Amino acid sequence: MRYQLLGKANLNVSRFCLGTMTMGWTTDKETSFAIMDFALEHGINFFDTADIYSFWADNNDGGVSEAWIGEWLVSRQARDKVIIATKARGRMWDGSDGEGLSRGHLLRAVEDSLKRLQVDTIDLYQSHWPDEDTPIEETLRAYEAMISQGKVRYIGCSNHTPSQLRQALAVSAEHNLPCYESVQPHYNLVHRLEYEAEMMGLCREETMGVIPYSPLAGGFLTGKYKRTGEIPAQSRGYGNARMKPYMNDQGYAIIDALDQLGQQHDASPAQIALAWLLANPTVTSAIVGANRISQLAESLKSIEISLSVEEKARLDQLRSPT
Repeated sequence: MRYQLLGKANLNVSRFCLGTMTMGWTTDKETSFAIMDFALEHGINFFDTADIYSFWADNNDGGVSEAWIGEWLVSRQARDKVIIATKARGRMWDGSDGEGLSRGHLLRAVEDSLKRLQVDTIDLYQSHWPDEDTPIEETLRAYEAMISQGKVRYIGCSNHTPSQLRQALAVSAEHNLPCYESVQPHYNLVHRLEYEAEMMGLCREETMGVIPYSPLAGGFLTGKYKRTGEIPAQSRGYGNARMKPYMNDQGYAIIDALDQLGQQHDASPAQIALAWLLANPTVTSAIVGANRISQLAESLKSIEISLSVEEKARLDQLRSPT
């Protein structure tokens, strides 16, 4: 495994981050523990979760992923071996402060996450998505309180636009408040415009950590979604609706290129897609989830793939569907 500092934060994270959204949704507890064991054994020291994971699943009101990570950390005595990132913003209880980035919501949410994770400090606490109803200064002052109390080390954000990030950084600078050290963008070979149009340059300019989620586009970049339109087994229920923006000539041209480059590197399309992502100098760590150990093992092999300048350029030049 290789490691890199997360922007300007003193967090030396693995180039792959274990995404845990599947826990309590498509992955049971025993399998989740086995996946975390495998991740740690193979050098992944960075786990990402959120308090709401995964409330949309049956018999899951949220908090399950954090709770399982907490149990695993204690049972494996692994707290000092793993950098824990979690997120807050979604609805976790009834009432006017049950969701959002208000001071009231965040101060209660962080206590709940600490208890579920069974840790004293969260390494990276992230705004899951913006809250237009709460002043940014209020949010940042809540984070300031957490940091001063030792409950949080650094803060980051996810699903923010460049203008929202710029505004947050400006408020931090103006009031000498903690600033976002990292961004979680939706970024992969078939979903490039959202990040590359403006956010990528801003992250480079501000030396921010970048932790892309959905690096395999929900499985599309594995090549399992065929031109025939058949829904593959074990597709997390995404089906064709989630994949429809990619299932076109542009998307399949990318799959074809991944197939061809994979043959040259004795690698799968997914491994080439991940190698392409990690070759972007602004990307710190790619979030990879897994329903099975074999899926994570396949992803990890891409760390050893070095695309040539010409190979990366070939993929760069393909038009992204979104």
